[in-house]
Amino acid sequence: MCRNIRTLFNFDPPATERELRDASLQFVGKLSGFHEPSVANAETFGRAVDEIAMVASRLIASLTTNAAPKDRGAEAAKTRARSALRFERTP
Repeated sequence: MCRNIRTLFNFDPPATERELRDASLQFVGKLSGFHEPSVANAETFGRAVDEIAMVASRLIASLTTNAAPKDRGAEAAKTRARSALRFERTP
């Protein structure tokens, strides 16, 4: 659905409030079809982002796992490698 929303659970260091808010903003934008809402919809859009960020924060805080936390740097390197293969240009 939203390709740019990243997994935020079980990372070391943990997801920040800013990351949760950014993911919420992407989610609301995808659902509404607005990258930037009009003045008439700005308050509703902002409220939705705030509410989803709050729920996402509670979700992340309440999840448990026995798996070791993932390293952000290592996961970012894997993502870059997959992207390079996916978008590799052939002459």
